[in-house]
Amino acid sequence: MKQDDLLVMKSITKTFPGVKALDEVNINVKRGEIHFIVGENGAGKSTLMKVLSGIYPHGTYSGDIIFDGEIKHFHNIKQSVSDGIVIINQELALFPNLTVYENIFVGHEISKAKIMDWDKTKKEAVKYLNMVGLDVDIHRMVGSLGVGKQQLIEIAKALSQNVKLLILDEPTAALNENDSENLLELLVELKKQGITSIMISHKLKEVEAIADSLTVLRDGKTIVRIEREDINEQEIIRNMVGREIEDIFPKRPPYEVGDVVLETVHLNAFDHHVNRYIVNDANIKLRKGEVVGLAGLMGAGRTELAHCIFGNPDNYKLSGRIIVHGKGVEMHHPNDAIKQGIAYVSEDRKQDGLILNETISQNITISDLKKISKSGVIDFFKQNQYAEQYVKDIDIRTPSILQDVKNLSGGNQQKVQVAKWLFADPKILILDEPTRGIDVGAKYEIYTIINDLVAQGMSILIISSELPEILGMCDRIYVIAEGLQTAEFDIKDATPEKIMESATV
Repeated sequence: MKQDDLLVMKSITKTFPGVKALDEVNINVKRGEIHFIVGENGAGKSTLMKVLSGIYPHGTYSGDIIFDGEIKHFHNIKQSVSDGIVIINQELALFPNLTVYENIFVGHEISKAKIMDWDKTKKEAVKYLNMVGLDVDIHRMVGSLGVGKQQLIEIAKALSQNVKLLILDEPTAALNENDSENLLELLVELKKQGITSIMISHKLKEVEAIADSLTVLRDGKTIVRIEREDINEQEIIRNMVGREIEDIFPKRPPYEVGDVVLETVHLNAFDHHVNRYIVNDANIKLRKGEVVGLAGLMGAGRTELAHCIFGNPDNYKLSGRIIVHGKGVEMHHPNDAIKQGIAYVSEDRKQDGLILNETISQNITISDLKKISKSGVIDFFKQNQYAEQYVKDIDIRTPSILQDVKNLSGGNQQKVQVAKWLFADPKILILDEPTRGIDVGAKYEIYTIINDLVAQGMSILIISSELPEILGMCDRIYVIAEGLQTAEFDIKDATPEKIMESATV
């Protein structure tokens, strides 16, 4: 360990069931620098920071954490905070129904003789808010403030805990341009005050703007450390991507692409929760028998665009047009999309896609109960008949269709989610992160299902954070960055570097 190193992580290895998330990762961060950790989604960035902060406690990983010259064995986040390491995650850990000053000191309250000292709490809260440049009424409920201000309150809270190392995981993902610039300026100002920062970001412009150094992770491994003078966007992209597409993509039988079945025309979506446009002037086309990819980084707006098409379940304020099979349609509810022959396989199968405590049979048929009902009464024989057919057709591995979905592997759960929507007889299928969290063998099977559906004339829109998947499965690719459609590629012209460059504008 060099004398100017505040943090050294040596040979960090972290394994989850069936997955090695971190494989002998090494990073070092100098005192008073802004260090970025970059890599594709799934590279291991957030996992590494959870190891550092004690969210994944000592004993659940191998390797050493050396902080401020001492080997640390953090068993929980409270221990890392007491040593001056504070992590701010993408999902802000604030209490919306508490005031600004209460949020800053929650968990490390200022008290006198075991009684809260509210006067000192408020005075200190103002001091830390001034340090982050936030002028706000400390009596306001945090839930009434915008995301940008909440982010600054999180940093004020970190400063109130005598932070030495501030970790920010995708802090600008949900911020508008002005709030993002303010946050970057704040990190530079905190650096002048001697505070070291680690920032995880996909936005390479941010890296070029303020990074003193960076580490590139890929597939859970350290690829390279780059110093300020050598930071170059193209070099970062090359190291982030840096691999050949694996030969796990089945060849698709030739199919003559037909007419446009889905089109968005100058589609915009305004989200009142974050007070900004999360989809901005989207113009995409999907033809019969075609697989089109939506590429981009986390928080780019791909899922939000899919939600706009699938009945706007988030109640965004929409403008522009959605055209299905040549006719303009109004999407007020997912039922409207289903009636138009559109189905959406959610990126979070456990939270949004499946009812885990129900059987395979119940999950598969829930998308169209009328098909198995008479006078409002479900025909269970018919339900099980359909379920048996889908289990056979797409090879869901289970001892019984009466097995609870929660007991299936990730790959088989994903197949059940696909079967659920196939049961609704869609003509257009949106797949959001279709192979997230499943092994290579299950991925191949999902890809085979996709090819079979296209061969039958279905049109498929794939959202994926995995570039090899986008390049291996799609006919055309749209790239989304910060809600804006930045590029369109025919597959023969697409490369990982071109896509990554367009995704980080």
